[in-house]
Amino acid sequence: MSKWHIFAGGELKDASFITISQGEYVICADRGLAHAQRIGIVPDLIVGDFDSFTGELPQGIEVHRSVPEKDDTDTMLAVRLAIERGADEIVVYGALGGRFDHTFANVQMLKFAFDHGCRAVLADELNEIMLAGVGTHRFPRREDHYISLFSYGESLGIIDWSGVKYPLHEVELTNGFPLGVSNEIIGENAVLELRSGVALVIISKKQ
Repeated sequence: MSKWHIFAGGELKDASFITISQGEYVICADRGLAHAQRIGIVPDLIVGDFDSFTGELPQGIEVHRSVPEKDDTDTMLAVRLAIERGADEIVVYGALGGRFDHTFANVQMLKFAFDHGCRAVLADELNEIMLAGVGTHRFPRREDHYISLFSYGESLGIIDWSGVKYPLHEVELTNGFPLGVSNEIIGENAVLELRSGVALVIISKKQ
């Protein structure tokens, strides 16, 4: 398994939840470099058009420089490069909050990673956002957290959603009504079994 961490340029108020183990890789996307520098993390790769990072780029680190007039956001460019270099799992920080168009683009980016066989997660101090496809998925119980389930596409064929306060069985969830919001895991794990579609799963800390 090859795990990559990407620092994007959105909000990252509290970085205490971030854990990067030896052998894992770090990419900074444009202003995401400022987040990494603030918490003392040295990246393996820096990417972007550098229209929002105003400091000096560090020496001795690979830089992939792009132009502002491009199809990819800086975060999307970082994800592409991580996948090209063998990433099986990606965690993106600084991808939520701030400009909503960038947040939404990052949620769409999850599908790009999913379609390329890579598990991607958007994470901040309050949330983890990920996709789940056809099959069975387990989510461990976490105290003081909600778990919400949405249809990423037009509909989501749920065989079973168990281990939660509000279970579902043989339900077709659509993207036109938020039936799966603010559930709670009451078992050791929440177990999601899907027959069709792609689920958007959001784990959020209670406030």
